[in-house]
Amino acid sequence: MSQTKSQATSQDQTIDPSVYLHDSAQLYGRVSIGEESSVWPNVVVRAECHEVRIGRYSNIQDFAMLHVGYGHSTEIGDFCSITHHATIHGAKIEDDCLIGINAVVMDGAMIGKGSIVAGGAMIREDSEFAPGSIIAGVPAKQIAERDCAHANRQNAWQYHWNAQAYKAGNHRSWDGPEYETWMRNKIAEIARDEDLTGIR
Repeated sequence: MSQTKSQATSQDQTIDPSVYLHDSAQLYGRVSIGEESSVWPNVVVRAECHEVRIGRYSNIQDFAMLHVGYGHSTEIGDFCSITHHATIHGAKIEDDCLIGINAVVMDGAMIGKGSIVAGGAMIREDSEFAPGSIIAGVPAKQIAERDCAHANRQNAWQYHWNAQAYKAGNHRSWDGPEYETWMRNKIAEIARDEDLTGIR
């Protein structure tokens, strides 16, 4: 079973009523989540000090872990995808980024706008990557430079579509002609940045 929780679970939490928050997600401490974002099964978000901030239209996928560092908040920008089993620990992820499956981003690290962190990458403390970085490896390094904002926003929009479907109890929303038509139109909007109209 899943649901949308319209009220924060503690006085420290600010969760926009539009957020899809699966009922197995666990949020503790000072956490804020912006409009139209989604938090998927078995996510854990903890902020015993500092805070965790998640922007708008972002998705935190199944089994991801967001935790503060002793000296750092965790910040996730708009239109970000924090994918399955990723860990963000006291780091900053700017807008339009994708953090791959099982990637780890450690305290004080900063991932620039429109970047991709490859699955399984291990980003060390205080590492900084410029906007449009392709980052991979253990320890992680920039292996290419390419602005992936459009591709990353497409992924975020797909999760937004899916979240609306899950709210209605539909767990097969990425299948069928309605989705295919929506996806074609959305890709065209993203290419012209029209998907940001009224948002940025």
